[in-house]
Amino acid sequence: MGAIDNDWLEPLSVEFKKPYYKELYKKVKQEYETKRVFPEADDIFNAFQFTPLSKVKVVILGQDPYHNYGQAHGLCFSVKPDVDVPPSLVNIYQELHDDLGCDIPNNGYLKKWADQGVMLLNTVLTVRAHAANSHQGIGWETFTDAAIKILNEQDRPMVFLLWGRPAQNKKSMLTNPKHLILEAPHPSPLSAFRGFFGSRHFSKTNEYLRANGLEPIDWQIENI
Repeated sequence: MGAIDNDWLEPLSVEFKKPYYKELYKKVKQEYETKRVFPEADDIFNAFQFTPLSKVKVVILGQDPYHNYGQAHGLCFSVKPDVDVPPSLVNIYQELHDDLGCDIPNNGYLKKWADQGVMLLNTVLTVRAHAANSHQGIGWETFTDAAIKILNEQDRPMVFLLWGRPAQNKKSMLTNPKHLILEAPHPSPLSAFRGFFGSRHFSKTNEYLRANGLEPIDWQIENI
């Protein structure tokens, strides 16, 4: 499995020693050895690797990784550069266009966001091929809840974007008055028209960052 070697390692190291994580590690290792699992093992912790704790400005919570070949690479909503843009991300791009005038790109590779401090965190970090939610309930939620608690403890401005009920269920963990919490329906085609479109979360995020003396996010993903 991939490793975390930046400033996330120290606060998360206590989790790696807990019984639930040892069981989780064993289960995930067995799944990778016997089934087709996504993302690639080296990409599991990319949300942490690409966005060090000290650099996090924005957190977007997803659920579990994309479960078709070649899509998932460890960042929620993001896909590898040469893969079709999934429907939820198509709707995210449409809202970015309507909100900030961003051009709609020809790819769904969101590493540019992660590099700027947008943590793209799924609450479950692995999935069996073509079996959505197949790794729910094996321990990942406990691990990512620990990460959310660590983020909540950061004594600096931060924005949490909670799209859809599973993400909004984490709201009770977010108690820091320095943090802005924005909620909307999920950008999925099933729910985007119920209030994700028109939510203007991207401009609101940048307004909040600017008001707190922080560099806003450049949300424009370039064509490849």
